[in-house]
Amino acid sequence: MNRRISSISIHSPQPPTRRSSYATSVSSRRNGNIPRRLSSLSTAEHGEALDPETTAADETVAEEIAEIKRYEDFTTIDWVQDAARENQRRKARRVERAGFFEREGRLGWRRKAWEAYDAGQGWIVVTLIGIAIGMNAAFLNIVTEWLSDVKLGYCTTAFYLNESFCCWGAESGCPEWHRWSSFWPLNYFLYICFAGLLAFCSAHLVKSYAPYAAGSGISEIKCIIAGFVMKGFLGFWTLLIKTLAMPLSIASGLSVGKEGPSVHYAVCTGNVISRLFDKYRRNAAKTREILSACAAAGVAVAFGSPIGGVLFSLEEMSNYFPLKTMWRSYYCCLVATAVLAAMNPFRTGQLVMFTVRYDRSWHFFELPFYILLGVFGGLYGAFVMKWHLRMQAFRKRYLSQYPVLETTILAVATAILCYPNMFLRIDMTESMEILFLECEGGHDYDELCDKENRWIVVFTLFCATLLRTLLVILSYGCKVPAGIFVPSMAIGASFGRMVGILVQALYEAFPDAAFFAACEPDVPCITPGTYAFLGAGAALSGIMHITVSVVVILFELTGALTYILPSMIVVGVTKAVADRCGKGGIADRMIWFNGFPFLDNKEEHTFGVPVSTTMTSKPTTLPAQGLTIRDVERILAETKYQGFPVVDDPHTKILLGYIGRTELRYALERAKRQQMVGANARCFFAPHEGPRTAMTPSATMPSVSFDDMGDTAGSTSVDFSKFVDPTPLAVHPQLPLETVMELFKKLGPRVILVEYHGRLTGLVTVKDCLKYQFQAEAHENLKDNSAGQDKLWGVIRQVAEWTGRKVGTYSGGRLRLGEGMSPPPSAGLEGSGRTEDERASDGGDVELEDRRHVPR
Repeated sequence: MNRRISSISIHSPQPPTRRSSYATSVSSRRNGNIPRRLSSLSTAEHGEALDPETTAADETVAEEIAEIKRYEDFTTIDWVQDAARENQRRKARRVERAGFFEREGRLGWRRKAWEAYDAGQGWIVVTLIGIAIGMNAAFLNIVTEWLSDVKLGYCTTAFYLNESFCCWGAESGCPEWHRWSSFWPLNYFLYICFAGLLAFCSAHLVKSYAPYAAGSGISEIKCIIAGFVMKGFLGFWTLLIKTLAMPLSIASGLSVGKEGPSVHYAVCTGNVISRLFDKYRRNAAKTREILSACAAAGVAVAFGSPIGGVLFSLEEMSNYFPLKTMWRSYYCCLVATAVLAAMNPFRTGQLVMFTVRYDRSWHFFELPFYILLGVFGGLYGAFVMKWHLRMQAFRKRYLSQYPVLETTILAVATAILCYPNMFLRIDMTESMEILFLECEGGHDYDELCDKENRWIVVFTLFCATLLRTLLVILSYGCKVPAGIFVPSMAIGASFGRMVGILVQALYEAFPDAAFFAACEPDVPCITPGTYAFLGAGAALSGIMHITVSVVVILFELTGALTYILPSMIVVGVTKAVADRCGKGGIADRMIWFNGFPFLDNKEEHTFGVPVSTTMTSKPTTLPAQGLTIRDVERILAETKYQGFPVVDDPHTKILLGYIGRTELRYALERAKRQQMVGANARCFFAPHEGPRTAMTPSATMPSVSFDDMGDTAGSTSVDFSKFVDPTPLAVHPQLPLETVMELFKKLGPRVILVEYHGRLTGLVTVKDCLKYQFQAEAHENLKDNSAGQDKLWGVIRQVAEWTGRKVGTYSGGRLRLGEGMSPPPSAGLEGSGRTEDERASDGGDVELEDRRHVPR
């Protein structure tokens, strides 16, 4: 079989020696006779006939290495190699199955059936995932509503019914629904106890069984879709605990929502189901399509907005969203919402509780008040993000050892503060449903529409806005499933309703003013519920920095075409104010805070420096020859880099290729196992003679049989050249850094080598780009802001010790609290109930430390 010529080699009449071949190649490149080095993807796409036996062996080796890579935690996927590997896998499978399916020169029926199944497998997987997500969403809605109402009372006809089902058809309660007691202090006490118990159970489940189930998960999923590997984050246990703990945390009354966790459990569902199919288990690119579609379905079932879910995945979650992925997302959202509608968890035909319909139009004189709502949304987002990051820094430093205690105390404090306020006492989705409603039609929760109590309601809504904002800052980030979508919308709704009531009062005070000339007589002119609805959209846009998807979600919630223009105005103003206060929504800020290697394709940078400014100038390299097995093992033991450039000589540093750490370790173990080489056996990373192959070994994995390296078990040399990628992605040292960042965003390589006239000068990774970006933009280092945190922790310790002494005194020494409460050493890991041995996913020490201590 003819051998293929490398893209950096020149044909020679006589087979040259290895040294002369590379010298000729480098000389030719210097003279400009051949193009620069191509990517591994292009070299793997040559259409050559493949030997079936070689193909089967190639695929076996490739699958073994892929299985190893699947369990490498906190690494990044090389999308270039993944695409090339998938192309080669398809070629190998065609050759392998050709002899089995073909009969007498024609395609057999089995092959046709298999091809039809293989072509439709993606739609089968998406259908199963959509059904599972819809059923899970319906289950969670029912359980959450019951747990939220059981804090206030119970149904005498059937204990498992919540208040709305128990009093079906009644507007304001019914005799079948009983409060726990007619004595309100006892109800207050039971409300607090239920809140603490539910929060304790949720936090204990998360800490004990699935620490990754804590939080929202959106920032981590964005990184995973971009190629960051986080083992277990989308696993079955995370899905199970997220599903069980989310209703508990929401029903506890904590200022957290279910929309962010809905995205997480939806993506977990997609990952678990797709892993059952071989096509998706081995292909990261196809799995990325499924995860993007699942993220869209999670938003779709949370808001009852299938189109909004697709746009959310496009706008916020996915950095790569081709047309095929959009269709997958659309279909997954369609199936999930259809299943949710069929199950009808609220028995109203609505997909979410706070769906509302408006039959009135708006007036142009209301635009200044709409703009006010937009300004509020932008300022709210900036304020909450700033103080939330400070709270997260404090939590990581001092509270990581006490996740259950912290969550329980937060829930009890929230219950104590929220019970007296009629808008904070009930569930947030129910509160939004009340605030969105028009006053006409008999809807009047606690005399919300009563003109005599107008100023009391305004004061109550103002207090609810301030208190909920404070509670969101404290609660979002504690170690339970916690989202920020619904809490932000509830804050915006309370503020918007307050503004609407004030505008309505202004109109009633001056009905004949020229400002209100557009109002018709004997017809309600101002609808405060629309202000609540627009305020909710403004707050959501301000905290997430998303625009189009918010407008579509609001439209699908109301079905009011007339309010699309006000929604666009409010969201546009919010976006302008939020961008003026800072770049990126809370998910992007948490990515930066946790130190994940993620380049946002929505950002544009102008650094004005070449890539040589940020590259690693002296990387660890492997010479083509001269190393022994012992030397290679020592390099692997002393370094944590994910790959090594291969050079012709340590002094000349003529670049020959790149070998990944996984491939190198696999080749070493295979050589020891099959050939039993000694520690002094010499290692060759380039062929001894003849031109080098143009195939990318890390992508195509040609057959490697160590039997042909020596006839005896005591072989003195091992050839690793077939595991070396001879065509890594390489750039010039003077290439602008912005262009290199675009290569990372568009192509997705793990590493880009930097060469000058064929000589290796350095390498650059995503982490190098991020380090320089953070330095250039002078981000505030919240993790080192410890002066105020130390004082606050001292106050907390004093309060805890005083409480412990009092409890010990009153209990006669039988109960002891507050002993051993000290800050964790160095507070390097956020904890989440994990030990130091379990690498945390949310620490800057994981990915953005000095390069000498971080895997490449």
